Amino acid sequence: MATWLERMAWDLAFAQRAERTQKVYLADVQAFIAFHGKSLEDLGQEAVRVWIEHLIAAGTSPSRLRQHMSALVWLYRKTLGKPEAVSFFSWPKDPLLLPVVLSVEEVASLLEAVPSATYRMLFCTMYATGMRISEACQLQVKDLDSTRGVLRVLGKGSRERQVALRDSLLETLRTYWREMRPEPPWLFTGRLGNPLHPDQARKVFKEAVTVTGLIKRATPHALRHTYATLLLEQGTDLRVIQTLLGHKTIRSTERYLHVSTHLIHATPDLLGLLPP
Repeated sequence: MATWLERMAWDLAFAQRAERTQKVYLADVQAFIAFHGKSLEDLGQEAVRVWIEHLIAAGTSPSRLRQHMSALVWLYRKTLGKPEAVSFFSWPKDPLLLPVVLSVEEVASLLEAVPSATYRMLFCTMYATGMRISEACQLQVKDLDSTRGVLRVLGKGSRERQVALRDSLLETLRTYWREMRPEPPWLFTGRLGNPLHPDQARKVFKEAVTVTGLIKRATPHALRHTYATLLLEQGTDLRVIQTLLGHKTIRSTERYLHVSTHLIHATPDLLGLLPP
């Protein structure tokens, strides 16, 4: 007879949740049970409340708290069929922070500071296409359609989308392929021939940020923010940007309106309207 952990793992895999999501959910539920030191059958809504209160008191960030809560929702609703245990949940919100956007010069400096040609090409591709780091690490050669000038991206929830494969990116990728010879079918591989891992890529990017002395809180995701903002400033329609980024709703895309310097500077100079 399967344990609850095995059943939950099967449920997550059956729903085709991302591998990272599966690991986080299972680890969070195990931490919840270890905290109480009891069997799962003895843990109901009151135990869930105590756990959430503990996480809040420990200073858990809103985003991390949502992960813990999502893991419990999956456990009680999907695996155990006891939705009443998590029916009281209200989802915490993040403080409203604007996306970190880099200048073209800052992007160039960061790419130059990456010593590995493979990681440099990975980040260059992210900047040119707006892909998430997890999406870029899983790129395969067959995803490049040079005839149509598009690049196929497998995004969250296994949703496919296409982005433009410009000649400049295509030629750079071809040069990279000839020199580095990544292990097929992957486009970006490490020493063992496996696709690059997002966590290791984040470490490489962080080191490049340190080397350049950049004071912005930049992560690889800033390349995606920069891509979207530059498209907006070049006049690309917001709906088109939404599609290119793979956003479910336009609200996720609209936040780039708040960081576009072109749009900000296009507003009138009210002080100049005053008489001398």
